Amino acid sequence: MSESYLVQILLPKETGKGEKIPKDWFDGLTDKFGGATSFIRAPGEGLWRSGGGTEHDNIAVVEVTTELLLPDYWRGLRERLESELAQHKIVIPAQQIPL
Repeated sequence: MSESYLVQILLPKETGKGEKIPKDWFDGLTDKFGGATSFIRAPGEGLWRSGGGTEHDNIAVVEVTTELLLPDYWRGLRERLESELAQHKIVIPAQQIPL
């Protein structure tokens, strides 16, 4: 049995311009990895300091399990999402799943 990784995409529920993010954006993930799980009904809240105040986003989490980590793929996806969703930073952490 080989090692696996759990990759999470912390995705805002709205773009930086206040537009809702379509649910079909991750079709490419299901094509590439065979499936993806999204937690969008009970969003988390992201808070951060900006200028003199605190900003927030409602965050959905999308998870993918993969045997290969593919850092270049995830870096490219992060950069594309940041651009398309008008976000300063999209976070995509990965962790090894113990055997």
